[in-house]
Amino acid sequence: MEFLLLLSFLLFLVVLVSIFLKKQKPQPAAGNHPSDEQIQLLPPGRTGLPLIGETLDYFSKLRNGVLWTFAAERMKKHSTKVFRTSLMGQPTAILCGPEGNRFVFSNEKKLVQVWLPSYFDKIFPKVDNTASGVASPNTEQTKLIRKHLPAVLKLENLIHYIGMMDTVMKQQLHTEWNREIIKLVPTISKFTLRLACRFFLGIEDPKKVDELAIPITDVDKGIMSIPINLPGTNFYRSIKASKVMRDKIQLTVRQAKIDLREKREPERPSLLTHMLLTADENGQLFNELFITNHVYGMLIGGYGSVTSSLTFIMKYLSELPHVYDEVLKEQLEIAKSKEQNEVLNWEDVRRMKYSWNVAREALRLMPLISAAYREVTTDFTYAGYRIPKGWKLHWMAKATHENPDYFPNPKHFDPSRFEGTGPQPFTFVPFGGGPRMCPGNEYARIVILVFMHNVVTKFRWEKLLPNEKVVHTAVPTMAHGLPVRLHPHKQ
Repeated sequence: MEFLLLLSFLLFLVVLVSIFLKKQKPQPAAGNHPSDEQIQLLPPGRTGLPLIGETLDYFSKLRNGVLWTFAAERMKKHSTKVFRTSLMGQPTAILCGPEGNRFVFSNEKKLVQVWLPSYFDKIFPKVDNTASGVASPNTEQTKLIRKHLPAVLKLENLIHYIGMMDTVMKQQLHTEWNREIIKLVPTISKFTLRLACRFFLGIEDPKKVDELAIPITDVDKGIMSIPINLPGTNFYRSIKASKVMRDKIQLTVRQAKIDLREKREPERPSLLTHMLLTADENGQLFNELFITNHVYGMLIGGYGSVTSSLTFIMKYLSELPHVYDEVLKEQLEIAKSKEQNEVLNWEDVRRMKYSWNVAREALRLMPLISAAYREVTTDFTYAGYRIPKGWKLHWMAKATHENPDYFPNPKHFDPSRFEGTGPQPFTFVPFGGGPRMCPGNEYARIVILVFMHNVVTKFRWEKLLPNEKVVHTAVPTMAHGLPVRLHPHKQ
């Protein structure tokens, strides 16, 4: 439905623009157009239809889970280094291969800055810590938040939460994994949402966690949907759900402020607690709305991406018994070293080397961050071509993840790719890279390994829908929730 609406609207625009261009033949004003020499220096490629560019092909491939072929086809036709296109009305250059990834990641805040399509503002409103309330991803307040986030999400802080994560997972096994047949996607979602609410918001009340379950799912579905704000579309529902979530989170922020004033601090501070205690360079604490929006964004990231990763790890382990057996062997060795009811700790997680290789191979095939944009802040030359200021850069993780030049037989699931020195630098980029690398990468790693330990040491499982399709929204998921039959191990 959404795709047909967009197609009809864009085709209508094309007709109007074509009629207008036929009637209007203005002479170019002096200095307003690049010279022939400058045009020749632009990257090879095509801009597609007026206004639309190549957006339809892009969204089509995104919906079908083959976005990387958008780049692969054009690399073959135009250049293996860089090519130009037009996406969502924006002139765009796509830098290819690990060299392109390296260039984008290493030039953050130098030649490029983060950029998101304007429709993202409807789901993730920009709120500054100033009286104006207007912000962008590059404001000083936002930069300060990103400066403090790594402290909260650093490994030395996260290791203190491993016991809590293990306890939550064991509780989930008791309450949610006690049936022969379960749907993995909603079951995993309950676990990741409960953890995210505890870590990012300090919420432990199951009822309050459940109140966020439906809106957070609706937000997730709308993030990479076609941006048509009409009733019945994922984008429309996502905007409505975003408002519901932010209202609920703002109430939590207010209660947390009261708790801090009355010295009722939690045993393990949440991200929210850290933000409430953080001041800017002028000693000013962040305002309530600013904190609400940033915690909301982190909650979305800490929920959907980890849920997706765990879903596909479970999928691959059910399909590949030899890989499952090796994971089970490693995890049983760790389990045998523990006293009864003793929770996992950092030393246990460090021993899960093969399990993490399995997780990384799953992330190679289904990355947390499939693609991202940057905006060019100053003209530069790349591979002999001029990239003008104002253009957008676009990189795709799978452009290297599924390239046989870097990962031979790329469709084959092979955890041994990550043994020794592992893949070539900047070819494996599931968390992005550089200053804008996903700040929750260590959080995701620990959650994934704690989950794998608990599930693998309790069960084998088999898929009930062998040919179930993958659905691509903000992150990939399974069309029918990945129903499985659990086979508990004999004690």
